[in-house]
Amino acid sequence: MLYSYGRCMSVLLILNNPAYGTERSYNGLRLARQLKKENPDLDVRVFLIGDAVSCAVSGQKTHDGYYNLERMIRALIPKKVAIKCCGTCLDARGLTEGSLVSGAKQGSMSDLAKWTSEADKAVTF
Repeated sequence: MLYSYGRCMSVLLILNNPAYGTERSYNGLRLARQLKKENPDLDVRVFLIGDAVSCAVSGQKTHDGYYNLERMIRALIPKKVAIKCCGTCLDARGLTEGSLVSGAKQGSMSDLAKWTSEADKAVTF
């Protein structure tokens, strides 16, 4: 268990890249999964911005044997990993909170600013 000043430490992962085409968002979600596995009490938050909002879209179909970011996000939510998607970025891509994986939420730049100021560590992908 990691603690800082008597409270559980937190890590913010900011993902920028699209769901597929690069492996940056995939690796960011892998890190979130591993952080929770090694430190179940660690507060892990993931903010998807830009093309990364596509990572949380429900109904993704990938080839057998290929990673599926929707499934990865679905597995993180019950582990109490908070997932937020930039609302402006969703709007720009014609997406709504209703098109996201259940448990992923629409967020704002204000949410990202708050999460960043609260985080003990922030990592971008």
